[in-house]
Amino acid sequence: MGTKETILVTGCAGFIGFHVVKRLLHEGYPVVGLDNLNDYYDVSLKQARLAQLIGQPHFTFVRAALEDRQAIEDLFSAYRIEIVIHLAAQAGVRHSLQNPYVYADSNLTGFVNMLEACRHHRVKHLLYASSSSVYGANGKQPFSEHDDVNHPVSLYAATKKANELMAHTYSHLYGLATTGVRLFTVYGPWGRPDMAYFSFTRAILAGETIKIFNRGNMKRDFTYIDDAVEAIVRLMSCVSVPNPAWRTEAPDPASSYAPYRIYNIGSQRPVSLLEFIKTLEQVLGREAKKEWLPLQPGDVKDTYADVQELIRATGYRPQTPLADGLHRFAAWYRKYYRV
Repeated sequence: MGTKETILVTGCAGFIGFHVVKRLLHEGYPVVGLDNLNDYYDVSLKQARLAQLIGQPHFTFVRAALEDRQAIEDLFSAYRIEIVIHLAAQAGVRHSLQNPYVYADSNLTGFVNMLEACRHHRVKHLLYASSSSVYGANGKQPFSEHDDVNHPVSLYAATKKANELMAHTYSHLYGLATTGVRLFTVYGPWGRPDMAYFSFTRAILAGETIKIFNRGNMKRDFTYIDDAVEAIVRLMSCVSVPNPAWRTEAPDPASSYAPYRIYNIGSQRPVSLLEFIKTLEQVLGREAKKEWLPLQPGDVKDTYADVQELIRATGYRPQTPLADGLHRFAAWYRKYYRV
């Protein structure tokens, strides 16, 4: 136990953070979990996740907001953090259209606070969540980390791109090893109620109508939660190093002369929204009532991850079939909500 690094996981009461903490505790790591338990979605779900963590050996919970600079400094001063897995952020593409300042506070100011804490407390590795949304208006698919991502179509996406830029600056200035992971539509048990698969399940089981945007003409690279966690934990141990092949005349966006890397985490198997709904209907044993609507502002039509860099770095490829992942989610949903 003494040889394990202490890991800070931010967003520990969130969907992905909760699962990452469970995995790390199972492997014997001491974990400090940070969360502000905000009310972006049902706080009782966050509390239920957290209840499974509090009381476990080697887990410490700290309630604080990322934008509270003093609270972040106090946390790093109180615990010898060696690795940071930064998953806390204000999530949601459409929410960013109505509440832009929340994203600036959490995703920009909060990220600077995390970078500064990592710098001053000599953290060995900062792994942080970016998003597939950074690909924005890019049309070339599959989306590659080696492509430029300079045309975001939502403020949320812009803040995630900004995180990557800020991380590179700290890798360059202070030698802080940073790894950004662009997550592609992660789903599964204990998921986020604002995600389509979750709201679709609730509506179908309640006999309510589901809203299908762009008349279903979009694709998503759905990534099962266990696959995302496996990739994150493996990349945690792949501390970023400078790329000796990096050239100023042809700069590679995925790496740098500094200890900086970007990876996609996705299934590399995009599924049309109509196919997804059909699979969910089969899993639930019910047909959905459907309302057809146009594409929403800020939405990307298709996502498709190139995960060759992830495979090269970790030897791991996300592999859970959509039907299997939805079966596991539906079983959890029925049990948790007693449907």
